[in-house]
Amino acid sequence: MKNLVVLSGAGMSAESGISTFRDAGGLWDKYPVEQVATPEGYARQPELVIRFYNERRKQLLEVEPNEGHKGLVELEKEFNVTVVTQNVDNLHERAGSSHVIHLHGELTKVCSSRDPQNPRYVKELRPEEYEVKMGDKAGDGSQLRPFIVWFGEPVPEIETAIGYVEQADIFVIIGTSMNVYPAAGLLHYVPAEAEIYLIDPKPVDTHSMRPIHVIRKGASEGVRELIEKLKRD
Repeated sequence: MKNLVVLSGAGMSAESGISTFRDAGGLWDKYPVEQVATPEGYARQPELVIRFYNERRKQLLEVEPNEGHKGLVELEKEFNVTVVTQNVDNLHERAGSSHVIHLHGELTKVCSSRDPQNPRYVKELRPEEYEVKMGDKAGDGSQLRPFIVWFGEPVPEIETAIGYVEQADIFVIIGTSMNVYPAAGLLHYVPAEAEIYLIDPKPVDTHSMRPIHVIRKGASEGVRELIEKLKRD
């Protein structure tokens, strides 16, 4: 079986109704990134940050995986599929993807404020626990914080992702601006003989000279077209 690695970004979940951060009217317009997605913002206003992520979690209860998410699951019949996602939602998992690497953390998990990457204090929340409060403590006694990789924090899963990308026969980019590093740098690790597909309704500068099959469609239609193309090959 060939190895197919997907790099998914905000455009993957947009069709499910999850606000993208970067587009006009996106979340960053309402909340400056410094306020809700940096360690400094959290240190200054922990209550605001915790409330922001409580709202993001509640939104998960109102959305469903789209046909793009489901199409990637379908590909598991023919390929070893690894999804590397910049998204913090759980839509890939809910669609049924069996191997998902979250580069930027997971909205449904919380961790220690003192030692965010310590697996002993990472906890998966059940939907009835999505409302985290000030005073809710991790195992080490510190405030529970979102298990999210904020700007300025290391991205521990990048090394894991690189390991899979280096083994890819097919690399598929879906719904990402390719402007956020280190995720955008994964393209440099794709083997020379691997095929690369890019699914996005808007033009994307991949900063690469590699030949890329571009599918100018949203996630659902684009993944459907990808499946057809791969069947023909």
